[in-house]
Amino acid sequence: MGSARLTTLCRSRSRRRYEQRLRAEAAGETRRRILDALYDRLREAPADPVSVDEVARTARVARSTVYLVFGSRSGLFDALTEHLFRGAGWDSILEAFRHPDARETLRRGLAGGVQMYAAHHDVLRILNSMAKLDPDGVGQALARSERHRAASMARLAGRLAQQGVLRAGVTPDYAAHLIWLLASFDTYDSLASGRGLSPQATADVLVHTAERALLA
Repeated sequence: MGSARLTTLCRSRSRRRYEQRLRAEAAGETRRRILDALYDRLREAPADPVSVDEVARTARVARSTVYLVFGSRSGLFDALTEHLFRGAGWDSILEAFRHPDARETLRRGLAGGVQMYAAHHDVLRILNSMAKLDPDGVGQALARSERHRAASMARLAGRLAQQGVLRAGVTPDYAAHLIWLLASFDTYDSLASGRGLSPQATADVLVHTAERALLA
């Protein structure tokens, strides 16, 4: 292959990679704009039904674009839920689950969950309320998230049992039930909204309760 042809081929490949990067960046920006539009819509009018048309208009995209990006209305709420749960506190939760001491995983995981819930408290309250009225959209999205959370709690309970740090008489199943309860948004909301506790105070109550109830 001649040098001129090789140079042309390299330039062509570089141009394709550049164009692919631009398309990926544009697609990512469109996705963020749609999710931001849905987030703002929930905060501004929490009592009103959410339509895909309205979200699309606010995001300045066609209705078909929303379905192209997210697949369905339920997929849109799936993406928003994942976006919220993988924001503030997510890194702390991941770090907690990588800790070799399951007791530290429990403590740090509960604290990270509080940080995550506190960052988007208003919108998460709205989503949890909407789930009962919109079982095929928001309800499905939250149900999938809850199944993942329940599985994580069961794994943590199993680790606590394997490391021999559960209190006498506490089974892994019981531990999983209690961790699931303490790590839920409803429990956080009851303490933050019902009792007016700060995120730090809420985390302290949850961690102290878990330690006293579960750990030897």
